[in-house]
Amino acid sequence: MPLDKAPPSVFDKLPLPSASRLLGWTLRAVDPGAGTIEIGFTADDRFLNPAGTVQGGFLAAMLDDTQGPALFARTGGAIYAPTIDFSIAFIKPARPGRFVAKGRVVNLGKTIAFTEAELFDEAGDLVARGTFSNRVMRTERVVGEG
Repeated sequence: MPLDKAPPSVFDKLPLPSASRLLGWTLRAVDPGAGTIEIGFTADDRFLNPAGTVQGGFLAAMLDDTQGPALFARTGGAIYAPTIDFSIAFIKPARPGRFVAKGRVVNLGKTIAFTEAELFDEAGDLVARGTFSNRVMRTERVVGEG
């Protein structure tokens, strides 16, 4: 269900990264306590492969740009967790248009976090699913290193 306005969140004070803007990233819902998030994406003709479907790397990027924010929101912005490994299953071809991704934190350890994300097309059909391993880093360490 689309929201007229994104709910208040830890993302309100952060600029949207360029990669997220390219993907059409829009926060639709977030539940930090449950470690879940819902993100909207838009894929246009720039995302297509020669077969006329969205290239798998873009779908993987959408999944990655869902699971990371789920973890960031779960920790109130205290944890930045770069992806160290992921596995993507492409369920069906994805046509250009709008997508909804749902992500969740499966387990948050001291050094590694496990997350998942699923990507649905405009018809609500599952097009891709991913599982992720992430390195847990305190945000102030990442910001202080730049």
